[in-house]
Amino acid sequence: MKQETRKIRFGDRKEGRRLRTLDAVYSFTPFIMKTRGDASNYFSASFDLAAAEKYIRVKRESGLKGFGLLHIIIASFVRTASQYPAINRFVAGKRIYARNNIEVVMTIKKRMSSESGEAEFKVKFRPSDTIDTVYERVNEAVEKIRNEETPDTERVAAILGKMPRPILSAALGIIGWLDYHGWLPMSLLDASPFHGSLVITDLGSLGIPPVYHHLYNFGNVPIFIAFGAKRRAYEMDYEGNVQEKKYLDYNVSTDERICDGYYFAMAFKYMNYCLRNPDVLDEPPDKVIEDID
Repeated sequence: MKQETRKIRFGDRKEGRRLRTLDAVYSFTPFIMKTRGDASNYFSASFDLAAAEKYIRVKRESGLKGFGLLHIIIASFVRTASQYPAINRFVAGKRIYARNNIEVVMTIKKRMSSESGEAEFKVKFRPSDTIDTVYERVNEAVEKIRNEETPDTERVAAILGKMPRPILSAALGIIGWLDYHGWLPMSLLDASPFHGSLVITDLGSLGIPPVYHHLYNFGNVPIFIAFGAKRRAYEMDYEGNVQEKKYLDYNVSTDERICDGYYFAMAFKYMNYCLRNPDVLDEPPDKVIEDID
């Protein structure tokens, strides 16, 4: 599905276009809530795993080795952003922008041991991507890291980390100033785990519940999703019989400046629908909805 390429206008950024027809209240909200810490909202949700677990078995039997819940969650977010594009906005320099791509930042353990370090990486998607595309891109990125290829984020962090503290503080101040004005080079934006549509973390692999993760004031990521271990529950059906069900809990942190609460509610209801019905992710969306001008 080919998407329209918009002409870059004065005031746009490398990673997104400035929204010029927002309601007036949005124009001054970033001046009142100056940081993502000021504008953070938190909520929790869960979904029944019955359909997802069946879907995972089918995918693995078809040859998608290692296919799992992470792929479903990411693909569900990508599909949601295709229908509710305002969740893919970001605030920078006290302006609100629509991001050009859907950029998901993940953290993984290189090896499952307490001594092993973590690696952060970013994968870019288009709103028309299917779950098979999500699987391929995520696994390709993970494979590179586990084959000891150093991610761009680690290379940049290694360079900065060698600086003396006063120089590092000054360097980060300059980077923040350049970012405010939209002058950071694309190479730094691509490497930064603080710039993107979403940060997602899998705490289920550690066997613990999800946390409410803070949003970073540095960069421009407006949404953080943490999901935990599977949870069993016993519920009574309409006939009075007790049934065992499995759920996955996840917690979401959002920057309320990018859209209103009603819009967020509708978007995450749609995402929950995709999580409960993952087969809809096999095909591209019938239509990709563009954000406002």
